Amino acid sequence: MTTPAPPVPQTLASKVAVVSGSSHGIGAAIAQELSSRGASLVLNYPTPDLEDTAEQLGNSLAGSFASVCADISTADGPAKLIDAAVKAFGKIDILINSAGRIIVKPFEEQTLEDFTTLVNTNLRGMWLLTQAALPHLPKKEEGGGGRIVNMCSGVARQPMANQSTYCATKGAIDSLTKEWARELPPKYGCTVNSVAPGPIETPGMRGCMTAEEMAVVQPQMEMATPVAPRVGKPEEVAWAVAFLCEERSRWINGESLFVSGGLVID
Repeated sequence: MTTPAPPVPQTLASKVAVVSGSSHGIGAAIAQELSSRGASLVLNYPTPDLEDTAEQLGNSLAGSFASVCADISTADGPAKLIDAAVKAFGKIDILINSAGRIIVKPFEEQTLEDFTTLVNTNLRGMWLLTQAALPHLPKKEEGGGGRIVNMCSGVARQPMANQSTYCATKGAIDSLTKEWARELPPKYGCTVNSVAPGPIETPGMRGCMTAEEMAVVQPQMEMATPVAPRVGKPEEVAWAVAFLCEERSRWINGESLFVSGGLVID
């Protein structure tokens, strides 16, 4: 007889979480994990063709949700997402800056368009989204408790070849997280941390290289990972994010939590 899994503790009950870039991959896994712990979710997808995907994800969640089409790489997309979140739930307790892109090319072959795409999506988008969300976090004078978690990457500390612009954007996120962790909590009563995954099995990882390139690179990454010869899973990243969002993590601020099986140790 199979023993049923114990119920997931509802450590995020009554919380509202906005997760940018949450229609697939790591962002979707984060949404599922936060929902399983009791949070209401604001899902985000960048283009109308992903509406059905986002709705299917939302319908699979344990609790309430809203899904919002807003391109975080645009100047007005972040504010659009926050406005819709507040309209749907009246507040924001948790902000997960998960939207991101990666382009893998030798530096000499990267174009200005590549640079602009990565900077606008990975860096400017989270900068604008955080700025828009701050007024809607729990007030410090009422106890605070807001959470901001930025999706960084192991390459912020240990860069990889052919990812120069991507590494630069993640390095900036790493630095911004630390600066925000000093500046924002005294004013807003929140915490600011980042999660830095290593290679994770997602469509984004598969799509950034050709099959031939991946056949060479992936075994090298796997053999360099101390815990086990494999890449990570989205749900392993999601658990780390959810941990930082809980009330019990209130004394963790300004940290970067590496989720790489030891591939990145800093």
